[in-house]
Amino acid sequence: MKYRIEHDTMGEVQVPANSYWGAQTQRSKMNFQIGPEGSMPEEIIHAFAFLKKAAALANAELGVLSKEKAMLIGKAANEILEGKLDGNFPLVIWQTGSGTQSNMNMNEVIANRGHVINGGSLNDSNKSLHPNDDVNKSQSTNDTFPAAIQISVVNEIIKNLVPTIRELTKILDKKSEEWKDLIKIGRTHFQDAVPLTFGQEISGWSEQLKDAENAIIMSLNELYFLPLGGTAVGTGIDCPKGFCEESIKSISDDTNLMFYKSKN
Repeated sequence: MKYRIEHDTMGEVQVPANSYWGAQTQRSKMNFQIGPEGSMPEEIIHAFAFLKKAAALANAELGVLSKEKAMLIGKAANEILEGKLDGNFPLVIWQTGSGTQSNMNMNEVIANRGHVINGGSLNDSNKSLHPNDDVNKSQSTNDTFPAAIQISVVNEIIKNLVPTIRELTKILDKKSEEWKDLIKIGRTHFQDAVPLTFGQEISGWSEQLKDAENAIIMSLNELYFLPLGGTAVGTGIDCPKGFCEESIKSISDDTNLMFYKSKN
């Protein structure tokens, strides 16, 4: 396998020549050889890409990141969301701290891919984007990782869980009507009880699922509050005023999901 040399504060490290990740990802890959490679869920990776694009747009709007850099970050993030950079997220779920390596994996992939989109090469010593100073600007793992988890959970609930529940209740309602005249013996305390129709019994299952769906949707209100912008210890240090609100707005505008808000 051919390699290129990447650098970090610990020195040089060999990275596969055509991979978009950098030194910190490679070190984690070498130090945590536990379980299957690339076991971080795809939903988390996509949520991270969402988040990085939104953060870049917010930083550009606040004047702390150039629009050119924000555009490159957005383009690279879009490619991740489209599945074009699959294979560049090799880390396992076993990591130090709060998932710093996955945050850096995303930062490095976006920075390197953005540089290539801008006409550069992975072997260039000076690149268009810096993974920390640009892609991770106004952020830390302590706010990005939980924010990515929440975004991924909201997406999965809205895109997959709720539609599945509704499809199941639709089928149960149909069966309830179909079997409304089918009489059976009820059961309470493991004994025969008064009769009811099979349709009535199934209608109870349907209502339970509808109640569960409503409870799940209500629980989303807390997931909409993202910790993004709190940075390392929640004080907002190194984060410009307005970043948190603007980054959430950017996520909302970009996905047409206007429910993302922030307590910060």
